[in-house]
Amino acid sequence: MKRISTILIIALLLLASCSPKNNDQEEVVQENENKEQQTSIVPSYQLTDETYRIILPFQTSEARGVITNQMGNRVDIDELEEGLMRQSKEIFDPSELFYQEGQYFNNESLFSLIDELNPKVNEDKIKGLKDEEKAEVYKRNPRYLTHILEQNYMKRNEKENTVELAGVSIGIALKSVYRFQTEVGGPYQYKKIPMKDMIEKGQEVAQKVVDELKGMENFPDVPIMIALFREAEIDSPVPGNFVSKTVVPAGQNKIDKWDKINEKNVLFPSEEAKKDYTDDNEIINSFGNEISQFFPNYVGYIGKGFYINDDLQKLTIEIPLEFYGKGEIIGFTQYAYGLIQDMFPKNYDLEVQVTSSAGAESLIYREAGKEKPEFHIYN
Repeated sequence: MKRISTILIIALLLLASCSPKNNDQEEVVQENENKEQQTSIVPSYQLTDETYRIILPFQTSEARGVITNQMGNRVDIDELEEGLMRQSKEIFDPSELFYQEGQYFNNESLFSLIDELNPKVNEDKIKGLKDEEKAEVYKRNPRYLTHILEQNYMKRNEKENTVELAGVSIGIALKSVYRFQTEVGGPYQYKKIPMKDMIEKGQEVAQKVVDELKGMENFPDVPIMIALFREAEIDSPVPGNFVSKTVVPAGQNKIDKWDKINEKNVLFPSEEAKKDYTDDNEIINSFGNEISQFFPNYVGYIGKGFYINDDLQKLTIEIPLEFYGKGEIIGFTQYAYGLIQDMFPKNYDLEVQVTSSAGAESLIYREAGKEKPEFHIYN
Protein backbone atom coordinates (compact mmCIF):
# COMPACT_ATOMS: atom_id res chain seq x y z
CA MET A 1 0.00 0.00 0.00
CA LYS A 2 1.41 3.35 -1.03
CA ARG A 3 1.19 6.08 1.57
CA ILE A 4 2.81 9.25 2.83
CA SER A 5 4.90 8.16 5.77
CA THR A 6 7.73 9.11 8.03
CA ILE A 7 10.05 7.04 5.81
CA LEU A 8 9.04 9.21 2.82
CA ILE A 9 9.58 12.38 4.84
CA ILE A 10 13.06 11.18 5.78
CA ALA A 11 13.86 10.50 2.13
CA LEU A 12 12.64 13.94 1.12
CA LEU A 13 14.66 15.47 3.92
CA LEU A 14 17.79 13.77 2.65
CA LEU A 15 17.18 15.13 -0.84
CA ALA A 16 16.42 18.60 0.45
CA SER A 17 19.48 18.61 2.63
CA CYS A 18 21.70 17.76 -0.35
CA SER A 19 20.20 20.48 -2.51
CA PRO A 20 22.58 23.29 -3.57
CA LYS A 21 19.88 25.80 -2.60
CA ASN A 22 20.48 25.07 1.08
CA ASN A 23 23.44 27.31 1.88
CA ASP A 24 22.81 27.44 5.63
CA GLN A 25 23.86 23.88 6.48
CA GLU A 26 26.81 23.69 8.86
CA GLU A 27 29.74 21.35 9.26
CA VAL A 28 30.56 19.58 12.52
CA VAL A 29 33.03 16.92 13.62
CA GLN A 30 31.74 13.45 14.46
CA GLU A 31 33.41 10.22 15.55
CA ASN A 32 32.46 7.07 13.63
CA GLU A 33 32.29 3.53 14.97
CA ASN A 34 36.08 3.19 14.64
CA LYS A 35 36.58 6.31 16.77
CA GLU A 36 37.88 8.17 13.74
CA GLN A 37 36.82 11.78 13.31
CA GLN A 38 35.02 12.88 10.16
CA THR A 39 33.33 16.04 8.98
CA SER A 40 29.54 15.84 8.95
CA ILE A 41 26.84 18.24 7.80
CA VAL A 42 24.00 19.35 10.06
CA PRO A 43 20.98 20.41 7.94
CA SER A 44 19.50 23.73 8.97
CA TYR A 45 15.95 23.03 7.86
CA GLN A 46 13.18 20.79 9.22
CA LEU A 47 10.24 19.80 7.06
CA THR A 48 8.02 20.13 10.14
CA ASP A 49 8.49 20.66 13.87
CA GLU A 50 7.80 16.94 14.31
CA THR A 51 10.51 15.76 11.92
CA TYR A 52 14.04 14.90 13.03
CA ARG A 53 16.88 16.34 10.99
CA ILE A 54 19.45 13.81 9.81
CA ILE A 55 23.21 14.28 9.93
CA LEU A 56 24.99 13.82 6.60
CA PRO A 57 26.66 11.79 5.27
CA PHE A 58 24.03 9.29 6.39
CA GLN A 59 25.63 6.66 8.64
CA THR A 60 23.92 3.32 8.15
CA SER A 61 23.64 0.81 10.95
CA GLU A 62 25.76 -2.34 10.77
CA ALA A 63 22.56 -4.19 11.71
CA ARG A 64 20.35 -2.56 9.05
CA GLY A 65 19.57 -5.82 7.20
CA VAL A 66 18.58 -7.82 10.25
CA ILE A 67 15.04 -6.46 10.46
CA THR A 68 13.99 -7.84 7.06
CA ASN A 69 15.33 -11.28 8.00
CA GLN A 70 13.55 -11.30 11.35
CA MET A 71 10.16 -9.75 10.57
CA GLY A 72 7.97 -11.26 7.87
CA ASN A 73 5.33 -8.54 7.53
CA ARG A 74 6.35 -5.34 5.70
CA VAL A 75 3.71 -3.24 7.45
CA ASP A 76 5.12 -4.31 10.83
CA ILE A 77 8.63 -3.32 9.75
CA ASP A 78 7.45 0.15 8.77
CA GLU A 79 5.42 0.65 11.94
CA LEU A 80 8.27 -0.52 14.19
CA GLU A 81 10.67 1.98 12.60
CA GLU A 82 8.25 4.90 12.29
CA GLY A 83 6.47 4.21 15.56
CA LEU A 84 9.71 4.05 17.53
CA MET A 85 10.63 7.45 16.15
CA ARG A 86 7.18 8.72 17.13
CA GLN A 87 7.59 7.42 20.69
CA SER A 88 11.07 8.94 20.84
CA LYS A 89 9.76 12.46 20.27
CA GLU A 90 8.32 12.53 23.79
CA ILE A 91 11.81 11.93 25.21
CA PHE A 92 14.21 13.31 22.58
CA ASP A 93 13.16 16.73 21.26
CA PRO A 94 13.16 16.89 17.41
CA SER A 95 13.84 20.63 17.52
CA GLU A 96 17.14 20.08 19.33
CA LEU A 97 18.34 16.59 18.45
CA PHE A 98 19.23 14.76 15.23
CA TYR A 99 18.37 11.24 14.09
CA GLN A 100 20.90 8.56 13.26
CA GLU A 101 20.58 4.84 12.66
CA GLY A 102 21.80 2.68 15.53
CA GLN A 103 25.58 2.39 15.76
CA TYR A 104 26.07 0.07 18.75
CA PHE A 105 24.43 -3.26 17.83
CA ASN A 106 25.70 -5.02 14.71
CA ASN A 107 24.43 -8.10 12.86
CA GLU A 108 26.42 -10.55 14.93
CA SER A 109 25.53 -9.08 18.31
CA LEU A 110 21.84 -8.78 17.41
CA PHE A 111 21.45 -12.32 16.10
CA SER A 112 23.33 -13.63 19.14
CA LEU A 113 21.17 -11.65 21.56
CA ILE A 114 17.90 -12.66 19.89
CA ASP A 115 18.92 -16.32 19.94
CA GLU A 116 20.02 -16.11 23.56
CA LEU A 117 16.80 -14.51 24.75
CA ASN A 118 14.41 -16.91 23.02
CA PRO A 119 13.45 -20.29 24.56
CA LYS A 120 15.08 -23.30 22.93
CA VAL A 121 13.76 -26.76 22.16
CA ASN A 122 16.27 -29.60 22.47
CA GLU A 123 15.77 -31.35 19.15
CA ASP A 124 17.57 -34.50 20.31
CA LYS A 125 15.18 -34.96 23.24
CA ILE A 126 12.04 -34.78 21.10
CA LYS A 127 13.18 -37.27 18.47
CA GLY A 128 10.79 -40.18 18.36
CA LEU A 129 7.88 -38.23 19.79
CA LYS A 130 4.58 -38.16 17.92
CA ASP A 131 3.79 -35.03 15.95
CA GLU A 132 1.18 -33.83 18.46
CA GLU A 133 3.64 -34.40 21.32
CA LYS A 134 6.32 -32.37 19.53
CA ALA A 135 3.76 -29.62 18.91
CA GLU A 136 3.03 -29.40 22.65
CA VAL A 137 6.74 -29.01 23.40
CA TYR A 138 7.02 -26.15 20.91
CA LYS A 139 3.87 -24.49 22.25
CA ARG A 140 5.30 -24.56 25.77
CA ASN A 141 8.47 -22.88 24.50
CA PRO A 142 7.40 -20.21 22.02
CA ARG A 143 9.94 -17.84 20.50
CA TYR A 144 8.59 -14.52 21.71
CA LEU A 145 11.32 -12.20 20.49
CA THR A 146 11.55 -11.26 16.80
CA HIS A 147 13.78 -8.20 16.57
CA ILE A 148 15.59 -5.46 18.49
CA LEU A 149 15.73 -2.09 16.69
CA GLU A 150 18.16 0.64 17.75
CA GLN A 151 17.86 4.35 16.96
CA ASN A 152 20.35 7.02 18.04
CA TYR A 153 19.60 10.67 18.81
CA MET A 154 22.47 13.14 18.60
CA LYS A 155 23.07 16.57 20.07
CA ARG A 156 25.34 19.36 18.99
CA ASN A 157 28.11 20.66 21.19
CA GLU A 158 28.24 24.31 20.11
CA LYS A 159 31.46 25.04 22.00
CA GLU A 160 33.47 22.29 20.31
CA ASN A 161 31.47 22.21 17.05
CA THR A 162 30.87 18.48 17.39
CA VAL A 163 27.89 16.13 17.60
CA GLU A 164 27.61 13.43 20.23
CA LEU A 165 25.11 10.86 21.42
CA ALA A 166 22.26 12.31 23.51
CA GLY A 167 20.07 9.22 23.82
CA VAL A 168 19.15 5.84 22.44
CA SER A 169 15.75 4.36 21.59
CA ILE A 170 15.19 0.62 21.44
CA GLY A 171 12.17 -1.05 19.86
CA ILE A 172 11.57 -4.66 20.89
CA ALA A 173 9.36 -6.55 18.42
CA LEU A 174 7.44 -9.45 19.99
CA LYS A 175 5.15 -12.03 18.44
CA SER A 176 1.39 -12.16 18.88
CA VAL A 177 1.34 -15.55 17.14
CA TYR A 178 4.14 -18.12 17.22
CA ARG A 179 4.47 -20.08 13.98
CA PHE A 180 6.46 -23.32 14.01
CA GLN A 181 7.05 -26.67 12.28
CA THR A 182 7.52 -29.96 14.07
CA GLU A 183 9.66 -31.19 11.17
CA VAL A 184 11.44 -29.56 8.26
CA GLY A 185 9.05 -29.20 5.34
CA GLY A 186 6.04 -30.04 7.48
CA PRO A 187 2.90 -27.92 7.82
CA TYR A 188 3.02 -24.76 9.93
CA GLN A 189 1.30 -24.77 13.28
CA TYR A 190 0.36 -21.75 15.35
CA LYS A 191 0.15 -20.70 18.97
CA LYS A 192 -1.52 -17.45 20.04
CA ILE A 193 0.63 -15.60 22.57
CA PRO A 194 -1.36 -13.83 25.31
CA MET A 195 -0.61 -10.14 25.79
CA LYS A 196 0.35 -10.68 29.44
CA ASP A 197 2.94 -13.35 28.62
CA MET A 198 4.34 -11.29 25.78
CA ILE A 199 4.79 -8.19 27.95
CA GLU A 200 6.49 -10.17 30.72
CA LYS A 201 8.95 -11.61 28.22
CA GLY A 202 9.46 -8.20 26.60
CA GLN A 203 10.34 -6.64 29.93
CA GLU A 204 12.93 -9.34 30.56
CA VAL A 205 14.43 -8.69 27.14
CA ALA A 206 14.46 -4.94 27.78
CA GLN A 207 16.56 -5.27 30.91
CA LYS A 208 18.99 -7.54 29.08
CA VAL A 209 19.33 -4.96 26.29
CA VAL A 210 20.08 -2.25 28.86
CA ASP A 211 22.73 -4.48 30.43
CA GLU A 212 24.28 -5.10 27.01
CA LEU A 213 24.44 -1.40 26.12
CA LYS A 214 25.74 -0.33 29.51
CA GLY A 215 28.41 -3.03 29.29
CA MET A 216 29.83 -1.68 26.02
CA GLU A 217 33.15 0.10 26.47
CA ASN A 218 32.28 2.92 24.06
CA PHE A 219 28.69 3.49 25.22
CA PRO A 220 28.26 6.91 26.91
CA ASP A 221 26.06 7.59 29.94
CA VAL A 222 22.85 8.68 28.18
CA PRO A 223 19.12 7.98 28.61
CA ILE A 224 17.72 4.83 26.99
CA MET A 225 14.07 4.72 25.91
CA ILE A 226 12.64 1.23 25.30
CA ALA A 227 9.25 0.45 23.73
CA LEU A 228 7.59 -2.96 23.32
CA PHE A 229 5.91 -3.66 19.98
CA ARG A 230 3.29 -6.41 19.50
CA GLU A 231 3.41 -7.67 15.93
CA ALA A 232 0.36 -8.39 13.84
CA GLU A 233 -0.20 -11.78 12.26
CA ILE A 234 2.15 -12.44 9.37
CA ASP A 235 -0.49 -11.86 6.63
CA SER A 236 -2.22 -8.89 8.26
CA PRO A 237 -2.78 -5.85 5.99
CA VAL A 238 -2.41 -3.52 9.00
CA PRO A 239 0.53 -3.49 11.42
CA GLY A 240 0.67 -4.28 15.10
CA ASN A 241 1.21 -1.59 17.71
CA PHE A 242 3.38 -0.44 20.59
CA VAL A 243 1.99 -1.48 23.96
CA SER A 244 4.33 -0.08 26.64
CA LYS A 245 7.55 1.87 27.13
CA THR A 246 10.08 2.90 29.73
CA VAL A 247 13.03 5.25 30.10
CA VAL A 248 16.27 4.39 31.86
CA PRO A 249 17.80 7.77 32.81
CA ALA A 250 21.49 8.53 32.53
CA GLY A 251 23.33 7.22 35.57
CA GLN A 252 20.86 4.38 36.10
CA ASN A 253 21.18 0.72 35.06
CA LYS A 254 17.84 -0.81 36.04
CA ILE A 255 14.32 -0.36 34.68
CA ASP A 256 11.98 1.02 37.34
CA LYS A 257 8.53 1.14 35.76
CA TRP A 258 6.64 0.81 32.50
CA ASP A 259 4.00 3.11 31.01
CA LYS A 260 1.14 1.73 28.94
CA ILE A 261 0.83 2.87 25.32
CA ASN A 262 -2.73 2.96 24.02
CA GLU A 263 -2.29 2.84 20.25
CA LYS A 264 -4.11 0.76 17.67
CA ASN A 265 -4.00 0.16 13.93
CA VAL A 266 -7.46 -0.87 12.73
CA LEU A 267 -8.51 -2.43 9.43
CA PHE A 268 -11.63 -1.16 7.61
CA PRO A 269 -13.84 -3.02 6.91
CA SER A 270 -13.45 -5.60 9.69
CA GLU A 271 -15.40 -7.05 12.59
CA GLU A 272 -13.17 -5.13 15.00
CA ALA A 273 -13.95 -1.84 13.25
CA LYS A 274 -17.67 -2.62 13.16
CA LYS A 275 -17.74 -3.48 16.86
CA ASP A 276 -15.29 -1.01 18.45
CA TYR A 277 -15.20 1.97 16.06
CA THR A 278 -18.82 2.14 14.94
CA ASP A 279 -19.05 5.80 13.92
CA ASP A 280 -15.89 5.77 11.82
CA ASN A 281 -16.89 2.46 10.29
CA GLU A 282 -20.27 3.83 9.21
CA ILE A 283 -18.71 6.92 7.59
CA ILE A 284 -16.21 4.86 5.62
CA ASN A 285 -18.87 2.37 4.53
CA SER A 286 -21.11 5.21 3.39
CA PHE A 287 -18.18 6.66 1.43
CA GLY A 288 -17.72 3.31 -0.33
CA ASN A 289 -21.46 3.00 -1.03
CA GLU A 290 -21.56 6.46 -2.64
CA ILE A 291 -18.68 5.55 -4.94
CA SER A 292 -20.24 2.22 -5.93
CA GLN A 293 -23.36 3.97 -7.28
CA PHE A 294 -21.46 5.91 -9.93
CA PHE A 295 -18.41 3.80 -10.83
CA PRO A 296 -19.13 0.27 -12.09
CA ASN A 297 -15.50 -0.85 -11.78
CA TYR A 298 -15.47 -0.22 -8.03
CA VAL A 299 -15.01 -3.42 -6.01
CA GLY A 300 -14.24 -2.07 -2.55
CA TYR A 301 -11.67 -0.30 -0.44
CA ILE A 302 -8.93 -1.07 2.06
CA GLY A 303 -8.83 1.31 5.01
CA LYS A 304 -6.43 1.68 7.91
CA GLY A 305 -7.11 3.84 10.93
CA PHE A 306 -4.43 4.79 13.44
CA TYR A 307 -5.80 5.50 16.93
CA ILE A 308 -4.21 6.96 20.05
CA ASN A 309 -6.30 6.65 23.22
CA ASP A 310 -9.21 5.57 20.96
CA ASP A 311 -9.09 8.88 19.05
CA LEU A 312 -8.55 8.57 15.31
CA GLN A 313 -5.31 10.30 14.30
CA LYS A 314 -4.97 9.24 10.67
CA LEU A 315 -7.18 7.41 8.21
CA THR A 316 -5.75 5.95 5.00
CA ILE A 317 -8.07 4.53 2.34
CA GLU A 318 -6.87 2.74 -0.78
CA ILE A 319 -9.35 2.39 -3.64
CA PRO A 320 -8.28 -0.05 -6.38
CA LEU A 321 -10.02 0.51 -9.73
CA GLU A 322 -9.44 -0.21 -13.39
CA PHE A 323 -9.48 2.90 -15.56
CA TYR A 324 -9.75 3.20 -19.33
CA GLY A 325 -8.65 6.79 -19.78
CA LYS A 326 -7.23 9.84 -18.05
CA GLY A 327 -10.62 11.53 -18.07
CA GLU A 328 -12.06 8.71 -15.98
CA ILE A 329 -9.27 9.13 -13.44
CA ILE A 330 -9.83 12.87 -13.24
CA GLY A 331 -13.60 12.38 -12.89
CA PHE A 332 -13.23 9.80 -10.16
CA THR A 333 -10.73 11.93 -8.23
CA GLN A 334 -13.02 14.95 -8.51
CA TYR A 335 -15.99 12.94 -7.23
CA ALA A 336 -14.02 11.44 -4.32
CA TYR A 337 -12.72 14.90 -3.45
CA GLY A 338 -16.28 16.19 -3.06
CA LEU A 339 -17.28 13.22 -0.90
CA ILE A 340 -14.33 13.82 1.38
CA GLN A 341 -15.35 17.44 1.81
CA ASP A 342 -18.91 16.47 2.71
CA MET A 343 -18.53 13.27 4.71
CA PHE A 344 -15.33 13.14 6.75
CA PRO A 345 -14.62 15.08 9.96
CA LYS A 346 -11.61 17.39 9.89
CA ASN A 347 -10.04 16.40 13.20
CA TYR A 348 -7.67 13.75 11.78
CA ASP A 349 -5.31 13.32 8.84
CA LEU A 350 -7.01 11.73 5.86
CA GLU A 351 -5.37 10.15 2.84
CA VAL A 352 -7.21 8.54 -0.09
CA GLN A 353 -5.07 6.65 -2.59
CA VAL A 354 -6.57 5.73 -5.96
CA THR A 355 -4.74 2.86 -7.62
CA SER A 356 -5.00 0.55 -10.61
CA SER A 357 -3.04 -2.42 -11.91
CA ALA A 358 -0.66 0.14 -13.42
CA GLY A 359 0.11 1.68 -10.02
CA ALA A 360 -0.85 4.92 -8.26
CA GLU A 361 -3.33 7.05 -10.22
CA SER A 362 -4.21 9.88 -7.83
CA LEU A 363 -3.88 10.98 -4.23
CA ILE A 364 -6.16 13.12 -2.05
CA TYR A 365 -4.76 14.27 1.28
CA ARG A 366 -6.06 16.51 4.05
CA GLU A 367 -4.20 17.39 7.22
CA ALA A 368 -6.10 17.54 10.49
CA GLY A 369 -7.75 20.93 10.96
CA LYS A 370 -7.50 21.97 7.32
CA GLU A 371 -10.68 22.98 5.49
CA LYS A 372 -9.84 21.69 2.02
CA PRO A 373 -7.96 18.62 0.88
CA GLU A 374 -5.05 18.69 -1.53
CA PHE A 375 -4.84 16.33 -4.49
CA HIS A 376 -2.44 15.07 -7.10
CA ILE A 377 -3.14 13.14 -10.31
CA TYR A 378 -0.13 11.13 -11.47
CA ASN A 379 1.02 11.29 -15.08
